[in-house]
Amino acid sequence: MSIQTNLHGRLRNTSLPTSNGMLPVYEAVSNAIHAIEDAKIQNGEITVQINRDGQATFPYEQASKRSVQDAKGEIIGFTITDNGIGFNEENMKSFLTLDSEYKAERGGRGVGRLLWLKAFERATVESVYQDGENGKKKRTFAFNDKNGISKQTSEDAAKKEPRRTQVCLSGFKEKFRAASPKTARVIANHLLEHCLWYFVRQGGAPTIKVVDDDETISLDDVYEEQMVAAATNESIDLKGEKFDLIHIKISASSARGHNIAYCASNRLVTQESLKGKIPGLFGNLRDGETTFVYECYVSSPVLDERVRAERTSFDIDEEPTMFDSEEVSQKEIREAVIGRATAFLSIYLEEKRRLSEERVSKFVAQKAPRYRPILPRIPKDQIVVDPDISDKELDLVLHKQLAEIERQLLSEGHDVLQPQPQESFPDYKARVSKYLQKAEDIKRSDLANYVTHRRVIIDLLAAAILRQDDGSYAREDLIHTLIMPMRKDSNETHFETCNLWLIDERLAFHDYLASDKPLSSSPITGASETKEPDILALNAFDNPMLVTEGQGLPPAALIVVELKRPMRNDAAQGEQKDPIEQALGYLDRIRQGKVQTANGRLIPGDNMNIPGFCYVLCDLTPTVVQRCKMHDAIRTSDGLGYFFYNKTYGAYVEVISFDRLVKAAKERNKAFFDKLGLPTT
Repeated sequence: MSIQTNLHGRLRNTSLPTSNGMLPVYEAVSNAIHAIEDAKIQNGEITVQINRDGQATFPYEQASKRSVQDAKGEIIGFTITDNGIGFNEENMKSFLTLDSEYKAERGGRGVGRLLWLKAFERATVESVYQDGENGKKKRTFAFNDKNGISKQTSEDAAKKEPRRTQVCLSGFKEKFRAASPKTARVIANHLLEHCLWYFVRQGGAPTIKVVDDDETISLDDVYEEQMVAAATNESIDLKGEKFDLIHIKISASSARGHNIAYCASNRLVTQESLKGKIPGLFGNLRDGETTFVYECYVSSPVLDERVRAERTSFDIDEEPTMFDSEEVSQKEIREAVIGRATAFLSIYLEEKRRLSEERVSKFVAQKAPRYRPILPRIPKDQIVVDPDISDKELDLVLHKQLAEIERQLLSEGHDVLQPQPQESFPDYKARVSKYLQKAEDIKRSDLANYVTHRRVIIDLLAAAILRQDDGSYAREDLIHTLIMPMRKDSNETHFETCNLWLIDERLAFHDYLASDKPLSSSPITGASETKEPDILALNAFDNPMLVTEGQGLPPAALIVVELKRPMRNDAAQGEQKDPIEQALGYLDRIRQGKVQTANGRLIPGDNMNIPGFCYVLCDLTPTVVQRCKMHDAIRTSDGLGYFFYNKTYGAYVEVISFDRLVKAAKERNKAFFDKLGLPTT
């Protein structure tokens, strides 16, 4: 008893991804190639006619009736015509049998016509074939999911009628049509990819043309345009399975990428990008004066056997299984192919790797010296980057390597001091020494990162004090933020966000730090905001930074930093206009509020005698210079600042111009910059 087949059920259980809507057309072309091979003719021809709104279905009969002036409309179907063996009795019997094994030796799955009805509403076939010595026959029939095979006819064909088979796929379903290429050129390119094996094999492929109205594209021409050189063939053995590789160099103008193409039964099944998988394989490659992209076509009996019926993937495990170590996995196939592809491309990748090394070296030397100590510890093939990579992406690549080295260091650190069983003392000493050297490199990297950060801050400060395009100067709050975030104290901000070293390295050491906050909110003083509300208000030019120095009891020191907008020239007598008087006024109010530690403990002794340091950051405009003279300040030897000691307030006062601030910071850091190869100007 035979088992009945339900067409609707088989279609429902047949998968065709939306992105593969052209696969039924490409499969029809592959079948046409087989038909030409079966006919054993030398002048095989295949035409793929693109049918659009308003066009004739069978171009050979009615195309001449159309005007070449007609505009191209939506693609509604395709007509594939060949002069192969045709739908003779044997082939028709196979067509009527789902899952037929008639072409099993060629990898046929007997489900190709099901794919027709997944993407198209119907198929119409007309075939003129040689019926032995009885002359020629013409067979026609329709195929759809409602009626199956219908409208069958079979009659004698005229003697002069050429052998020809036309398969018209019509009613292109919307979801597949929307995701499919729209032009003859793109369709021809994709068709060549699908059938490329036939072109590179010995004997080549029949003549294949794509016709779209008055446009005709020969795949032979596309092949010649895209192929840079003859294909290179090789075979590899993997777990007893033979894999044939075809290395192809395709013209860069094809707009294709570097890929592995996995084939089954001489047909493309899946493609996998090689991006990031072969060190140095970035962008187009060069062979003399020609640029190209690389593709490797992979075929094997195991791929023929394991391809799924829809020809969109393989029934092969991604990872090797622990239960069947003899079974080859996709990962193993991929790694083996990539290894051979790397060897094939080695001479073309040398230049890319050299440019990559230059890119990394230049970036590390000029912008990221923190990575210099660890570069020798990173395997070269792990930092081969695209020479055109952005600074951001390159920084991420190097940071990932640094993080991995730090992870290894942390892991090794737990065990390094424990001697291993039967380990000799020289071996133990060598292991510890190796670990300590790696740890030293990491610390040098951290130091380089910190010094680089300083260089960036100095550059930002130097830029901030310059006149802007509109003739104005930056507000003082921008400079304030560079030195320390505004409206924050030391409990609210991270140490690394504070750049007090721009003023004095000693300011990095403090018990409490506040920026642009009312004195009444400070835990180091009981000063009340109501005494001087204008000064304590949050405005642009009266925003002090307060520092108490020292964690314990005396000696202690108070530091006040006052900033002014670059090139401000309105200094005058009085605390509202004189930045020196403002700083001293803040100092006096803090002392009167009873100075205490950040933990709330009073500092013994007379608060008024706690040493005070006032820094005024501004440009030495005429009015500022006049105020310095009125305070009997001494000009620095470089002429870029003033300093004096105010006995009444018990405070050392320094007026620092922004030019001096930048100059001094560069000089203090010059040795670090020189060591790291960073320019100081």
